[in-house]
Parts: sequence; structure tokens; C-alpha cells
Amino acid sequence: IIVVNNASDDRTGEVARSFSFVKVVDEPRKGLVRARQTGYEASSGELIANVDADTLMPQGWIETVFTEFSTDSKLVALSGPYIYYDLSTITNWLISFWYRMGQIVSFLNTLITKRSGTMLQGGNFILRRSALVQAGGFNLNFDFYGEDTAIAKQMSSQGKVKFTFRLSLYTSGRRLRAEGIFTMALKYAVNFLWTIFFDKPYTKKYKDIRI
Repeated sequence: IIVVNNASDDRTGEVARSFSFVKVVDEPRKGLVRARQTGYEASSGELIANVDADTLMPQGWIETVFTEFSTDSKLVALSGPYIYYDLSTITNWLISFWYRMGQIVSFLNTLITKRSGTMLQGGNFILRRSALVQAGGFNLNFDFYGEDTAIAKQMSSQGKVKFTFRLSLYTSGRRLRAEGIFTMALKYAVNFLWTIFFDKPYTKKYKDIRI
């Protein structure tokens, strides 16, 4: 387990280092994608799982990952949805519908471009190292919005990208609460499409949201 301590000003690094099975890597340059790249460079395994903070991993998650990759040699990226443990059931239903819409857009893009899917959930995805090396690592031109779509596009040039509802993670919905469900849905949708068609994010700035 690798924890990237990304320019934190609290006890994150100290707390993480208190666990003997955790390797802590300090990345003083702030940025989500830069943190992902630093974690990737510090890793050594063939499968690299990207899991965000404040996230709970259900039983069987790792087994699902190994099963998917071991049974499909062409699979280079695997992802699944978030379930927000601090948001209402109705809100999670709406978000699930939004994921379905994203899958449809990703499928249509696959038909047009002849490449595998362009949909990954940032903070809940696994990459095959050999393919990530060939893809050139993470795109540091992205800071936050559109970063998961960017890496999905990169990986789709190397093999199969898959999004499955069998790989859910439970995480905090604090950003959705703070900025508004529909505001964030619009931001994510615009940046998803902008990255697909223009290879850059539409929204450059983002705010850190604390609990």
C-alpha cells in the first residue's frame, strides 16, 4: 500500500507512517494527477490501483480485480462506480443513472473511434503497468477535472478499458454536498466530453473540500 502525501499541511504523513505495511511517498507539488504519477513511479506491481482518501473498500473488491485481469489479457484498465456513504439513497440512484449515461456516451465514442471505452471513475480504477508505461504515464496537463477521462483515452490506445458496476467503492460525497449535486454533474459532464473531443479540461480550477 502506497500513500502519496500530496502537499498536506496536517498530520496525514505522520498518521500514514504509523502503519508498518504502508509506504508513504511525499509529493510537495500540489495536484491530483501529479500525486497519481508519483504513486505510480513509487510502485512496482503489474497492477496499479488508484484509490482516493476517505474511501471504503468492500469485501471482494480485490478478488474482482484479479479475476477480471487474469481472465482477459487484453484488459489494461478497469474501473467501477462510487457509492456515496454520506448521501441519500435517492441521490445515489440519480448518480447511478448518471453513470449509465456516461456508459452510453463511452460506447458511442468507441463505435466512432474504434477504441475501447473512455470512462473511468477517478479514485476507483486499476491500470496494467506495462500498458501505462507504453501510454507514457499520467498526463500532467490535467490537474483535476477530466483526469480520469484523459487516462482512459491513453489506456484505450493500449488495450481494453472496462467500467463495471461489480467494482463499487464507498466514498465521501462532501464535494457534491458542498458545491451541489447538479452543479457537479454538469461540471463532470462538460469536462468528460471536452476531454474526449479536445484532449484538455474545460474547467481548470478546483477547490479542496474538507469534511
